[in-house]
Amino acid sequence: MTATAAPLRVLLVDDHAVVRTGFRMILEAAGIEVVGEAANGADAAAAASALRPDVVCMDVQMPGVDGIEGTRRIVADHTLDTAVVIVTTFDRDDYLFQALQAGASGFLLKNADPDDLVTAVRVAAAGDALLAPEVTRRVIARFAPNTAPAAMSANAAPANPAGLGRAPSGAPAPSAAPAVIPDLTEREREVLALVGQALSNAEIAQRLYIGEATVKTHVSNVLQKLGARDRVAAVVYAHRHGLV
Repeated sequence: MTATAAPLRVLLVDDHAVVRTGFRMILEAAGIEVVGEAANGADAAAAASALRPDVVCMDVQMPGVDGIEGTRRIVADHTLDTAVVIVTTFDRDDYLFQALQAGASGFLLKNADPDDLVTAVRVAAAGDALLAPEVTRRVIARFAPNTAPAAMSANAAPANPAGLGRAPSGAPAPSAAPAVIPDLTEREREVLALVGQALSNAEIAQRLYIGEATVKTHVSNVLQKLGARDRVAAVVYAHRHGLV
């Protein structure tokens, strides 16, 4: 008898019950279990601690503690292995960057297709970052201005890509990019370059003709050597150092 994989477990956080109901229907139709709901960031952090979901779908604007602070609290709880995907109505750069700094693994708009929500949950649960091409460009423009196209803002303040999502809110960003890490193997550099293109582990495995588990090991080693919290930081690092 073959064991059946347990369904992904998701916590929904939004101050509008009708939104939570809609998300629940979409996810449950895709075989994803919704283990709980919350209406603000404080309740989300408490629920995540109690329920230990694989993924939290988090709104931003909510009464009391907002979704950015809620994300920060969940990510700071090192007893959890929980990814946070921001799902918001507002396509605002400040929300995007604050969410990534807080440690979110994805950023999705509420007007996205239902399939996109399902994909976002699965991608985040697999340890990947959900970076749509247009979002990737904006992240690079903000955090890696040295490699950004000329049309991008010249006065965007640089930040440490290897520490993206780790620095305390309001902490000053370093003025220069860190040196390329010398102890990355050639394969790890290849993997980092493909991560920089926002490819998933499965896509990297296909490109390099290696197993997906092997890719996951390489990515983990790369993040550790870079001191990067997640793939978002690795994407920025790859762009800043000309690997993409």
